[in-house]
Amino acid sequence: MFETMDTQTLTYLFTGASFLLYIGIAIWSRAASTKDFYVAGGHVPPVLNGMATAADWMSAASFISMAGIIAFMGYDGSVYLMGWTGGYVLLALLLAPYLRKFGKYTVPDFIGDRYYSKTARLVAIACLLIVSFTYVAGQMRGVGIVFSRFLEVDIETGVYVGMGIVFFYAVLGGMKGITYTQVAQYCVLIFAYMVPAFFISMLMTDNALPQLGFIASNPDSGISILEKLDQTLVELGFPKYTEGSKSTMDMVAITAALMFGTAGLPHVIVRFFTVPKVADARRSAGWALIFIAILYTTAPAVAAFARINFVDTVQNTDYQETPQWFRNWEDIGLIAWIDKNNDGKLHYSAGSPFNEDKPAFDGTNRLSQGQRALTNEASNNSNEIYVDRDIMVLANPEIANLPGWVIALVAAGGLAAALSTAAGLLLVISAAISHDLLKKSFMNDLTEKQELWAARVSAAAAVMVAGYFGLNPPAFVAQVVAFAFGLAAASIFPALFMGIFSKTMNREGAIAGMLAGLAFTWGYIAYFKFWYPELNVAANWWLGISPEGIGFLGMFINFAVAVLYGQAFGPAPTHIQEMVEDIRIPVGKMN
Repeated sequence: MFETMDTQTLTYLFTGASFLLYIGIAIWSRAASTKDFYVAGGHVPPVLNGMATAADWMSAASFISMAGIIAFMGYDGSVYLMGWTGGYVLLALLLAPYLRKFGKYTVPDFIGDRYYSKTARLVAIACLLIVSFTYVAGQMRGVGIVFSRFLEVDIETGVYVGMGIVFFYAVLGGMKGITYTQVAQYCVLIFAYMVPAFFISMLMTDNALPQLGFIASNPDSGISILEKLDQTLVELGFPKYTEGSKSTMDMVAITAALMFGTAGLPHVIVRFFTVPKVADARRSAGWALIFIAILYTTAPAVAAFARINFVDTVQNTDYQETPQWFRNWEDIGLIAWIDKNNDGKLHYSAGSPFNEDKPAFDGTNRLSQGQRALTNEASNNSNEIYVDRDIMVLANPEIANLPGWVIALVAAGGLAAALSTAAGLLLVISAAISHDLLKKSFMNDLTEKQELWAARVSAAAAVMVAGYFGLNPPAFVAQVVAFAFGLAAASIFPALFMGIFSKTMNREGAIAGMLAGLAFTWGYIAYFKFWYPELNVAANWWLGISPEGIGFLGMFINFAVAVLYGQAFGPAPTHIQEMVEDIRIPVGKMN
């Protein structure tokens, strides 16, 4: 049946069917109480919660952008694999079971009660909102990219449509609706990620398993994909794919920031509040790690396949003979070409073809002739091609000339990845406002019905703000997400860690630490990324640490300030120390 349909029709069919599925699940699982809205009633089975956690965590950054950034950074891009995977293990073993035993709805709930302070709760809310809105910006950009290419609308329209879909099932279903929607989204995204990986691995390496295909020697050439990539890129003026250019210090800092940031992400932590027992939190963490590993062990192969396919396809190709996929992405401004030597052919090599990393586009999203000429004069290297690294996973099936139904499947998977995480983030934002800010801080007399109404209004408002950030993102998807992880590592993780493992840590120390870590990390990122981007080079970084890794240093500042400042006010009250001791008691079969 699929053979008779064109790719565009299949894309509408696949994405439309997935949207109907998500909306249907939201209607079926509509939240009827605040417990349903915040923690899905606390009755989600471990296997399903593991699947939903995997979908919640594997965002557009994982599905769309991670392989793309590895494809262009090579060895340096491995920090994302190591940091995100290691961070999940850290969260599952170090924090999740204890937070589940505490039995609250949200991260600010824990911090407010553990540090016996409304101020601590408010600071935690501020940290959560900053981290979550930074993170959700990357998801909404991912939604816009997928829509703009595969549904043939501009990125702005794509973001608006994504906002509408998320609005419906997040506002209606709350955590209950989102949980079961995320189970469906995981099935869609993992199938969509793995199918083209199997196809391409078989075509390029004669090995259907991509994890083995990209390291095994090709029977025809006698060399592996990695060896071929090294040779090809060196010939084009790039560094070897398997050798990094980042300093060891920066590699360690970025990896650590991603790890500890993962352990401080509110929308992932809250997933462990949805299971019936503490033991189920551990089980769901184990299942989630298995589900996550399927994609994360495949991503390096997808990255290598995408880069070598891209080079082989575009290098020295006559522009008039470029394949349709190149024109499709060029039409929406995510690939651009300028003919510097006027030979009518595409030449790809090291260096940017433009004055800036990304060209300015005219109203049709194509470079105008004037811009081409201006850019041509200003460029001083032979590279003629700009490619947005966020497109590589999405374009890979087209570059490899796979069937239309595979391309349509990838579109549906990309949307599932972005929408699942966006919904989880919007829910924790909603809960922070309705439960922690209103109910627990300023409007203690709210009835459950009023709190549920406030939660839905907060979710709707959060969707609007998320849409704005999706239309005006500060960087490409994986980089935006990296900033969110750094902010979480510097602000939320230390407060959670000390709240569980230090009985004496007091409210004064925790509050001062969160503010210091957040202010330092946000200020460092803003300085190099927004205020003075021209200074964003290794020579100007403090201790050689890039903005993507500075959250690691911010975390140490948080710990240091909390300990030193807290000593001036004495230990936490006795009843708080007893509460912490109770959280840390091995629970066995206890709920």
